[in-house]
Amino acid sequence: MIELYTWGTPNGRKVSIMLEETGLPYNVHKIDISKGEQHAPDFVAINPNAKIPSIIDPHGPDGAPIAMFESGAILIYLAGKTGKFLPDTLRARYEVLQWVMFQMGHIGPMFGQVHFFLRSAKVKVPYAVERYTKEKDRLYRVLDRRLGEAGFLAAGEYTIADIATYPWVARYEWHKTNLADFPNVNRWFDAISARPAVPRGMAVPFKP
Repeated sequence: MIELYTWGTPNGRKVSIMLEETGLPYNVHKIDISKGEQHAPDFVAINPNAKIPSIIDPHGPDGAPIAMFESGAILIYLAGKTGKFLPDTLRARYEVLQWVMFQMGHIGPMFGQVHFFLRSAKVKVPYAVERYTKEKDRLYRVLDRRLGEAGFLAAGEYTIADIATYPWVARYEWHKTNLADFPNVNRWFDAISARPAVPRGMAVPFKP
């Protein structure tokens, strides 16, 4: 069993979707970030950055246990472990990885800033809301152009690039986006939402 340490955030849900898609057995450990549980010494020993998600795989690449943190790195690890959702050919693999990095470096941080300044900031800062909303909209246009060229983000197939990006787009209401304004993203979002493993993964860690 893979041990998954997670909470109900887009980054956490990337990994649970991947685990559901690959069929790997796993146990869920809820790390309630609203209570600061990510700072507990036992968890920091697994993830020195004190962020979810993290995993422990008792059967790592050399047969020994391995602890992993950073959601993008975990997706790449699980793809390598299972041979799923990351192409074998180098050109296609690099195409997928660049879109994973696009999510990690742009989609996640910028959407997260919009969420913070719209929903959590104790002081409303109009300049910050405007700045990050404009960047969020620009990123949606990048996604929409790309998805107008292909059914999925990379390599012509469903990959970890889509798995990484989907949970952030799933919070479109949080960042006040009308998906109808981005028809290619909307089509992609509906197609991924229809995959049986996706709602199961999105329900972690709150599913019964």
